[in-house]
Amino acid sequence: MITSSSALSDGRPSAPAPSEGSKQVRIIAWVTAICLLGDSMYYIVLPLYWKHFGLDALWQVGFLLSINRFVRLPLNPLVGWLYSRMSKRLGVMLAVLLACLTTIGYGCLSGFTALLIARALWGAAWSLLRIGGYLTVLEASSDSNRGQLLGSYNGIIAFGSLIGMLAGGVLADVIGVRPIALLLGVVMLAGIPFAWKHVPSSRGTEAVAAVGTNKDSKKSLSQRWSSALTQIPAAFWLVLASGTGTAIVFFGIYLSTLSAVIEAHLPGTGGTITLLGATLGAASVAGIVQAIRWAWSPYLSPRIGAWSDGPRGRLPLYTASLAIAAVTLALLPLKLPFAAWLSLLLVAQLANTAIVTLTDALAADASTGSSRVAYMTTYTTVVDVGAALGPLLGFALLGQLGLAGLYQLCAALLLVLAALSAAAIFRARVRA
Repeated sequence: MITSSSALSDGRPSAPAPSEGSKQVRIIAWVTAICLLGDSMYYIVLPLYWKHFGLDALWQVGFLLSINRFVRLPLNPLVGWLYSRMSKRLGVMLAVLLACLTTIGYGCLSGFTALLIARALWGAAWSLLRIGGYLTVLEASSDSNRGQLLGSYNGIIAFGSLIGMLAGGVLADVIGVRPIALLLGVVMLAGIPFAWKHVPSSRGTEAVAAVGTNKDSKKSLSQRWSSALTQIPAAFWLVLASGTGTAIVFFGIYLSTLSAVIEAHLPGTGGTITLLGATLGAASVAGIVQAIRWAWSPYLSPRIGAWSDGPRGRLPLYTASLAIAAVTLALLPLKLPFAAWLSLLLVAQLANTAIVTLTDALAADASTGSSRVAYMTTYTTVVDVGAALGPLLGFALLGQLGLAGLYQLCAALLLVLAALSAAAIFRARVRA
């Protein structure tokens, strides 16, 4: 684990003072939240208004919404390498510029090919933002506050997703889909001077500064990357497995099937429910449920992270969160009274919030020494792999297993991860 004292002992700069480090994390989180406005809006409006964007078939909608994740798979290692040679300020400003251009492109471009290019550029922007954000947290944190800072980082980002979703869902019907894209693109330009003024100009890999002063600096990028990954500590393999598995379940299968699960449990006729005089379908209820999650994340994520910074560590809380998520996912397909079922759904969302923050914190804990950029880039990549494969696996298995079988399979995977986490706790106590 990285602490201020260890940074001094191996020749790297010490971590910023707590208040300064917290400010740096909050700033890059707010910049990222601003950049998410366009992407979150697009997820809402494209499935509904795809013909307005010059698309010919629904499969194009799914492809456009997923291509940015696949683009990030080869880009993440490249971005990690770039951060070893350029400042975080430059990387974040480039990301903001790309995010603005893609969102404005949603308002100006038409046709599958043009939008495909825009979505690919957004994938590059997100790689720059995410890895830059993780590096900022690593450099600004210590063992005593890493979970809290990662929780604050994830919680602030949630504001961008929430506002983007609400803007897309409300304003698209009022002013049109293209004007709302142009409006958000212009708003996102504010992130450029904000990043220039507040994001540190230090290189993104002061963590790997020592590499350039020894014989490893003569190795090629692939050789240095392979050398770093062959020295991965055992704890990090658990993080990689957990990151991949939870991404498949929550970012992939759960998100892509949430509307179908809700529709199967709505008590009204025709898959609807009446709330405060308004008739809501499954898509509307799914949007409300997701909005609730994004709304509570800024408040809950930092607290969950702070709890995990305590003397018991993160693994007990992480194990409990995985177990709770497994139980709720196994019960969700069952026919229950709607109020009880909705409560289960919200518990699953709470567990999801905890798991995302704790997995990120565990990855940061396990990213040690001069190879931590390689570690965090690898972690980001496997999460993207899981998120990209989740919908494909989910819909491939849905026809054979049904919703109940698919969710029970997800629950089994989470139980396996919980068991691995519990085994890690046991090993740590035996060694102690």
